[in-house]
Amino acid sequence: MSAVSNPPNEVILVTGASGYIGGRLATRLEETGYRVRCMARRPAELEGRFHGDTEIVFGDVSDAESLAKALEGVSVAYYLVHALGARGDFESMETEAARNFSAAAEAAGVALIVYLGGLASDSPDRSAHMRSRHAVGEILRESSIPVVEFRASIVIGAGSLSFELVRALVRRLPVMITPRWVQVKAQPIAIRDVLDYLTEALNLDRDRSRIYEIGGADALSYLELMRAYATHRGLRRLFIKVPVLTPWLSSLWLSLVTPLFAQVGRKLIDSICVASVVRDVSALRDFPVQPMGIADAIAEAHREEDEAFVQTHWADALSSIPEKRNWGGVRFGSRIVDSRTVTVDTDPATAFAPIQRIGGRTGWYYGNWLWQLRGLLDRAVGGVGMHRGRRDATDLRVGDVVDCWRVEAIEPDSRLLLSAEMKLPGRAWLQFEVRPEGGSTVIRQTATYDPVGLLGLAYWYVLYPIHEFVFAGMLRGIAKATGNPHAYPKNEEETDR
Repeated sequence: MSAVSNPPNEVILVTGASGYIGGRLATRLEETGYRVRCMARRPAELEGRFHGDTEIVFGDVSDAESLAKALEGVSVAYYLVHALGARGDFESMETEAARNFSAAAEAAGVALIVYLGGLASDSPDRSAHMRSRHAVGEILRESSIPVVEFRASIVIGAGSLSFELVRALVRRLPVMITPRWVQVKAQPIAIRDVLDYLTEALNLDRDRSRIYEIGGADALSYLELMRAYATHRGLRRLFIKVPVLTPWLSSLWLSLVTPLFAQVGRKLIDSICVASVVRDVSALRDFPVQPMGIADAIAEAHREEDEAFVQTHWADALSSIPEKRNWGGVRFGSRIVDSRTVTVDTDPATAFAPIQRIGGRTGWYYGNWLWQLRGLLDRAVGGVGMHRGRRDATDLRVGDVVDCWRVEAIEPDSRLLLSAEMKLPGRAWLQFEVRPEGGSTVIRQTATYDPVGLLGLAYWYVLYPIHEFVFAGMLRGIAKATGNPHAYPKNEEETDR
């Protein structure tokens, strides 16, 4: 993609900035040098996510009166709102929202609207979801404002809905039944290529509306996509074709074995049942974007997963879960997260000091004999065990060994991320974060586990009662080491928001 030179001093509005694509787009525009304004129904959720120059404003597309202030002074508006997870008549919700936004943008003098919709033919067999996506584009184009509409196929990226579906199925199920809908052709596109197209739209002449179909370099079915993922991860999987499995039954099945709840799964499957292959290749002519193939897209998504447990996520991380206790941790994709906090009456530096000393001669603040037993079992199967200790008793650097862990990231008085090096049917991380809150400090401890197959899931749930004692005791021990012997940890699900 060619770089945008000398970005104009104009305000770019990103709606849906708390979502998967909107959050990434806002960050991309920031890095490019544009003045960005993010609109959200709950602005507080975006605090601290973007640079200081980025505005965060309230706006709700279902509330026409709330849009005027958000659109004031805006030159280009990205419309990235949809109601895939909404209950009720989501088609009416989407069309009403588009009318509200279009009218408000016209009144505000917006010069261009960029809209990301879905790729599908205009066949009467298309799903309600795709029908709605196309209808939104038509409504936006009814105004006097030029609209650039991108119609995208399956988006592949760490944390994207479709990728999480494929990832969870392939990782968890060695044998899969495959109904007819998994054989319909699509043209998956990497999230990086989607962002390239969205950003490059700012360089187009703003004289007329355009529709662009965008997809990756390869056209393939969901079945072929699952096989490609299995190949990338070195997994052997058996796919058994069945003649009948309705979208409704498929969505219920998906809700049991993947992170998709049935409501979203049904709408997604309905969309998959109709081919989403690029027929108009004008995007390749008008934009300096060369979309990558599926193998590269999967490899890039996998690399990104390891960088920061996904920059943005369709489930909006822990803040989106109900405020109730979830036995065994909270699932995101095929990863399981156990997160808990404790509040201590001290400053962040003092709170972080025992975290930085963890492991080695200091130990793990609780159940050290259990850690030693785990180390002996690990060495018995050829693992590294717990005997490696630490390089230094108080100082940590990226790459340092801490018993059976390795330092993956460290920010002074703020964050420590450890990755597990013991033998596991999966991958694991242990993270500690420290942040001031009022006159106190909150310490958050998060264990993240990425299981491989049924053995990986069994490992987590069989050992979870032990993990529960060890994780809670460890955080309690850290609090005690800060001079707060009576501080008691809370699971992240139980804390107030």
